[in-house]
Amino acid sequence: MRVSIIGSGYVGLVSAACLAEVGNKVLCCDIDTAKIDQLKSGSSPIYEPGLDELLERNQREQRLDFSACIEDAVNHAELIFICVGTPPKEDGSADLQHVVRVAQQIAEHMNGFKVIINKSTVPVGTGERVAEEVRRVLIQRNALHPFTVVSNPEFLKEGAAIDDFLRPDRIVLGTDHTPAGQRALRMMKALYAPFQRHHERLICMDVRSAELTKYAANAMLATRISFMNELANLAEKIGADIEQVRAGIGSDPRIGFSFLYAGCGYGGSCFPKDVRALIQTGVDAGENLSILRAVNNSNQRQKRVLVEKIIQRFGEDLSNMTFAMWGLAFKPETDDMREASSRTIAAELVLRGATVQAFDPIANETARRAMDEDLTNFRQDGPLLGHFEIVKTQEDTLINADALIVCTEWRMFKSPDFLMLSRTLREKAVFDGRNLYDPALLADYGLIYEGVGRRAEPADQGIPVEQMRLAS
Repeated sequence: MRVSIIGSGYVGLVSAACLAEVGNKVLCCDIDTAKIDQLKSGSSPIYEPGLDELLERNQREQRLDFSACIEDAVNHAELIFICVGTPPKEDGSADLQHVVRVAQQIAEHMNGFKVIINKSTVPVGTGERVAEEVRRVLIQRNALHPFTVVSNPEFLKEGAAIDDFLRPDRIVLGTDHTPAGQRALRMMKALYAPFQRHHERLICMDVRSAELTKYAANAMLATRISFMNELANLAEKIGADIEQVRAGIGSDPRIGFSFLYAGCGYGGSCFPKDVRALIQTGVDAGENLSILRAVNNSNQRQKRVLVEKIIQRFGEDLSNMTFAMWGLAFKPETDDMREASSRTIAAELVLRGATVQAFDPIANETARRAMDEDLTNFRQDGPLLGHFEIVKTQEDTLINADALIVCTEWRMFKSPDFLMLSRTLREKAVFDGRNLYDPALLADYGLIYEGVGRRAEPADQGIPVEQMRLAS
């Protein structure tokens, strides 16, 4: 089939590459000519495991092409995906200006029947608004070509997006019951047939329900995370261990283990934005979504939980301290820094005079830009007392460091040399924002352990560190 995708961001590129991989002729369009040139040269502007290989192979085999001309995209296919950004406005609602503009541009160049597919995460009612914009422009042109609008929300996890697209657990399609809508449904079923040969994964519904499904899924997952974070904070105060609690409740099949890991807060491009957008949808509809308000507020507090532990141990004035930071991206296998907890933690420490030496295996450059922006904003309120630096290696973060902070659970951070840490860290303190380590094991090495909801062991237990040095 012939497919056009408007928007070459995260969702657009992954969708384009995966649809081309199963034989479709895909044209991916973006107004950013520099990005299009980069893609044509064989380089992806984003990091996603496996994506570069898919893009290169499908371009080479002429199933995938890129263009900055939207007229080319409209002429190329009957199936046109809208995959542009919907950034949050000040009130938390989704900004639809890019979606609306693309709808208008499609209508300006429409030359026959088109299926316009909203794959961007959009509020309930956006399908109708897109249809109204297309109809308005067509009337102005006196060119009443048939069309229909489909909602096909994405469910892609950053770091596993290729597998999620090629082997989906569900494919949600929202269509209407008009003849055009049913024709579009048949086309969409044919498009997704290669991804569900073993069993049916399509869930068909009306457009509004499909739009709400996407927000509801992310809001539910965010709620589970915040619920566990609040239980973790309680566990610390009453002498329980959240990892043991997680094992106890996750074994219940009605609950399961997914998204039950306590930590220093969620981030990324989806959960924070979508929770706030759904809250605002409730406001617009006259419904107070009090649980989601609590989830959002809880997550904002959780991003400071390690900062509070550091202050409790070392005091408010951190001007003579250096902190090693492992991990900057909001999660492993991505370079996405949007609303990452590391940004909050690093900024809070720098404001208190600390030096932060950070490393991430993938996100160093995006982190540098993000932190420059954050600290520039803080400089408007006065001079910064501390310093933030991104270093070249994991080991470089430990030079003259007093303590270690773990923000992202990259595999390379999961089994470090604890003896080396005990020798290197001047204050011998590890602040584990992802609960990667065993508190008792770190105590054996003379390390002070601070996790999230973990029951820490006294650091003076176990084999003396000096004895370990002699043994090594």
